[in-house]
Amino acid sequence: MKKLFIVIVASTLCTGLFAQTDKDKKMEKMEHTGKMEKGSMKMKDCVMMEDGKMMVMKNGETMAMDNDMTMKNGTMVMKDGTVKMKDGKTMTLKNGECVYMDGRMSKMKMMKHSEKMKM
Repeated sequence: MKKLFIVIVASTLCTGLFAQTDKDKKMEKMEHTGKMEKGSMKMKDCVMMEDGKMMVMKNGETMAMDNDMTMKNGTMVMKDGTVKMKDGKTMTLKNGECVYMDGRMSKMKMMKHSEKMKM
């Protein structure tokens, strides 16, 4: 009977450890890929075009872009949404497009106004 009790306790503890490991791996994967799961609050810092306005997201807070910025790789982002790459190529951001602080570009999934209010 003691052996059965020990086996049950050991298997319960092991199950708890494996459950925590999976969650940690998911969070680590999200940080590396920049992809967010539903309900996740962690987002990467970036400059984005939202509803025709340039916005800066830093530490999860979004504010209007008040001056031009130069990213780590030399890409320049202007207040009007113009992006000038280090190689001289120029483009204009459209709604939902963003430039990360390291200069990579991406298209973000736009949130509905009600989802922003929940955050």
